Amino acid sequence: MSFQNVPANLTPGLGWLFASPIGRLSREPYWLGMIFSWLIIGVAISMWLNSLDASHPLEQIDISTFVQSNPLFPVLFIVLQWIELALVMKRCQDAGFPGFAAMLVLVPFVNVLFVAVMGFVPSQQSANRYGPMPNSYYRKPAA
Repeated sequence: MSFQNVPANLTPGLGWLFASPIGRLSREPYWLGMIFSWLIIGVAISMWLNSLDASHPLEQIDISTFVQSNPLFPVLFIVLQWIELALVMKRCQDAGFPGFAAMLVLVPFVNVLFVAVMGFVPSQQSANRYGPMPNSYYRKPAA
């Protein structure tokens, strides 16, 4: 299929960057988005650890203690997981891999290695089925 005359969005915004799994994403915004996500996670974990009772040993903390400490933390972590998944999906598509490969970020221990590897894989220089160039995506033609 020729991608020459397909309408494209070459200037997507922050909503696309953090929420959409559609399109291509080059290495620089990928790393910036990941660092932003990890900073938010770090701040949330720090706040959670500071809110714990000092007499309660960390080894005895379970999921119910975590949820009871602040019910918004699980929601935050789910949102941040989606952001990470969307970033990795676009990065996979930029390298020419199917976005479904990004599901590896949901596998414990594999996820850290996969996120790092995708941050170093070069972009495809030409248009591919996911977008005309890095940091862009195709739009459906107007009917």
